[in-house]
Amino acid sequence: MRIGTRKSVMALAQTEDIARRLSAAAPDLAVEIVKFETVGDEDQTSKLLNHGGKGGAFVQQIREAVTAGKLHAAMHSLKDMPGNEDTPGLVIGATLSRDPPNDALVVRAGVSIDDLKRTKGRGFKIGTNAVRRAAYARRLFPEIEIIHYRGAADTRVRKLDGREMQRLPGGGEVGPADALIMARSGLERVGLANRVAHEFSIQDMLPAVGQGIVAVECAVNDWQTLKFLALIDDPVARLSCDAEREVLWVLNGHCNSPIAGFSTIAGSEMSLTASVLDEQGGHFIETTRKGPANRPRELGRSVGLELLDKGAASIIARTRPIP
Repeated sequence: MRIGTRKSVMALAQTEDIARRLSAAAPDLAVEIVKFETVGDEDQTSKLLNHGGKGGAFVQQIREAVTAGKLHAAMHSLKDMPGNEDTPGLVIGATLSRDPPNDALVVRAGVSIDDLKRTKGRGFKIGTNAVRRAAYARRLFPEIEIIHYRGAADTRVRKLDGREMQRLPGGGEVGPADALIMARSGLERVGLANRVAHEFSIQDMLPAVGQGIVAVECAVNDWQTLKFLALIDDPVARLSCDAEREVLWVLNGHCNSPIAGFSTIAGSEMSLTASVLDEQGGHFIETTRKGPANRPRELGRSVGLELLDKGAASIIARTRPIP
């Protein structure tokens, strides 16, 4: 089985995990990892919206290789996969068990978390490329300065430690950053879990839809590949995937919309919380609903519709690029 992935350290670690799981479940299956240099990896300065969001920047090229028959499957971080559009001919064949979904703060030497909290962020520069993280950070630390910050997880930490300036999409530089907001699971994947200075609770910073879940995509009619992927599919992660991504579908939200969503399952019941924020963190809408765990899309649809009733569409529209 040929599995496509990005060349980043984190993406390779995730794909190697898939290969190990497949080899354990089907010892006779030969797995080959095929590395791609995606548009988003080549251009680490521009805003992702310039490449069609995370989907265009990190997902599209690998998907095209699957569609063309050059790959059997593709590895994606679920949070990078567009949820507001169909992908004809492709289907998620497996979702791996969810890693910690929380966001975390990574700081450079000399920066005090206590000072950040005490001053509400005054004088601090925090780097992120995610509208959602920026919005939540401004709610927690109203005085902080958010700076545009891109790159692979290990690259971002290296730039932080080196006090490097970050190039801006339109020219010029900004920084250096005092801290970065990153996914805890990503830091763990690249061996930098020890750099977590503060872990945000789910309540303080609701994760991106699908954060912490690795997805494996393949052709919808490739029954042989689907049979193997079913061996490593985690049913709990699958239910969470379906519920959370249904919210994105209802809201017509692109992958860098200020939308957050996270679900939990207790017994036969699922609880789903989703929110929509403006980039400054001032306008905030949140909804929580519960329903049968075996009907995740219905729950996601009801949560999405409630957010629309509360005015989510106008907030999301303001984050879309101008044609």
